[in-house]
Amino acid sequence: MFNSALKRFRIISGIEGLSYLILVFIAMPIKYMGDNPYYVKIFGMAHGVLFILFMISLFETKRKESWDTGFMFQLFVLSLIPFGAFVIESRVKPKEAKENI
Repeated sequence: MFNSALKRFRIISGIEGLSYLILVFIAMPIKYMGDNPYYVKIFGMAHGVLFILFMISLFETKRKESWDTGFMFQLFVLSLIPFGAFVIESRVKPKEAKENI
């Protein structure tokens, strides 16, 4: 199903980006406006695990796809920005299209 490092990276990146958005725009407001830290604990832990998977996948894909370090660093920085996962997708998808040709 996820037979290439690039496909795995795209999927993990999307899930990690979604978890970041949930953490920042849902769990954090509930914590500070609703005085309920429960959701930050749950989604914070999930996001942390997903971010570690993202980094492992990023390094694996860099190695297998022969990405230069500058491109990898751009993707890392984008992962730190809310909605950055969408930009990552737009930069990585053309590389997968070339792979399928």
